[in-house]
Amino acid sequence: QVQLVESGGGLVQPGGSLSLSCAASGLMFSIYHIGWYRQAPGEQRELVAAIRNSGDTSYSDSVKGRFTISRDNAKNTVSLQMNNLKPEDTAVYFCNADQFRLSTAWPGAYWGQGTQVTVSS
Repeated sequence: QVQLVESGGGLVQPGGSLSLSCAASGLMFSIYHIGWYRQAPGEQRELVAAIRNSGDTSYSDSVKGRFTISRDNAKNTVSLQMNNLKPEDTAVYFCNADQFRLSTAWPGAYWGQGTQVTVSS
């Protein structure tokens, strides 16, 4: 059974940093594309960062230059380093995985439970 478990969420002041982790099990991790989505109250779900099995990365315009996604295939983990956080980054962040496709409109098949990130002074 595929499981994705996020960790690292919490409360941080504007301008601060957080690092989220997604630990995967039950899949051949190295061949999966992994993404981080977020959903804020009253807002549409947004794919903020993705990393393909090739290692290629992509970011939404709203986080580009501030967030960095990376993967460690030996540890079956994906990280999202979030710097210069803004109040508008406040959302529940979800890890998402799929072997074949993962995009803004069509997320991958597997989801983590989500972790809350709150940016507030």
